[in-house]
Amino acid sequence: QVQLVESGGGLVQPGGSLRLSCAASGNIASISVMGWYRQGTGKQRELVAAITTGGYTNYVDSVKGRFAVTRDNAWNTVDLQMNNLKPEDTAVYYCAADMDKNGSAWPPHEYEYDYWGQGTQVTVSS
Repeated sequence: QVQLVESGGGLVQPGGSLRLSCAASGNIASISVMGWYRQGTGKQRELVAAITTGGYTNYVDSVKGRFAVTRDNAWNTVDLQMNNLKPEDTAVYYCAADMDKNGSAWPPHEYEYDYWGQGTQVTVSS
């Protein structure tokens, strides 16, 4: 079992920055990939960023150059640094853990993530 708790969401003006953190506990040693997803109002959930045990990362095109996902060595925390935020970044952001039980794709499909946090709201508005 893995428990994930996101924090750091809030209201920020366009062009501002925000850092989201995902605190993981439980069987974190078995985590293969950690991902950040977001879901805006009226939109489907989409993968924002993912990071592997080896530090390999993937980003959706719309956030490349603006967002950065990082992790500590033990998966205790996975952060998403968000810079130059835009109104279209407004969404509920979720972190998720893929245990890679059956061999996941890269990046993993949404259904391949085994554990999810509760989400944190990010609102970008002036």
